[in-house]
Amino acid sequence: MTALTLEAALGATVSIDLCASCQAFWFDQHENLQLAPGSTLKLFRLIGELASAKRAPLSIVLKCPRCGSHLHPTHDLQRTTPFQYWRCDHGHGRLITFFNFLREKNFIRPLSPQQLEELRENIQMVNCSNCGAPIDLRTASSCTHCGSPVSMLDMKQAEQMIAQLRQADRHDRPIDPTLPLQLEGARRDVEASLASWQGDAEWWKDASSTGLVEAGLTAAARWLKKSLG
Repeated sequence: MTALTLEAALGATVSIDLCASCQAFWFDQHENLQLAPGSTLKLFRLIGELASAKRAPLSIVLKCPRCGSHLHPTHDLQRTTPFQYWRCDHGHGRLITFFNFLREKNFIRPLSPQQLEELRENIQMVNCSNCGAPIDLRTASSCTHCGSPVSMLDMKQAEQMIAQLRQADRHDRPIDPTLPLQLEGARRDVEASLASWQGDAEWWKDASSTGLVEAGLTAAARWLKKSLG
């Protein structure tokens, strides 16, 4: 793993670990909750830059990098969004994939029935963004291997979140105490139809070859590079 030093709350720092080949983060206990807004933004951008890279499957047996004990799969909810991670029973931390990190941060949502129909009109097969298994859209709307529903990057939510994170990360002004309510409002305001940039041939090609979330992340990484420099 590669160590990443990031800003935490109150001017502190946290050092998390990144496995680029399996696309996962290791957070020591409570580190995920300590991330400053700008650090969440940096991780989102990093995930976008690595979205098109080939991903190695997670090992069947995962061990804690601190004590060597087996990690246990754990299911949780962020509001109504399910996500999964692997935790150390001795409290040393947890391993979470990029896909589940984005789920936890509310960047990913399942497709609506209308969006599924539009997707089926353009492509027949798509790779699961969670495990990489192929999904035949003619007969299924979720992965038969891991059970994850066909999902997409919520680009409107991502843009709203990024704008709020950038504002909150300014050191010359306090963080807006209404930020959580604003983020929740942004989530509710997501439009039912696919965003306009998802209608072009390049996006459909990326979606067919890598997955819907990965295609959105690739587009988001391009947007971030232009927006943030």
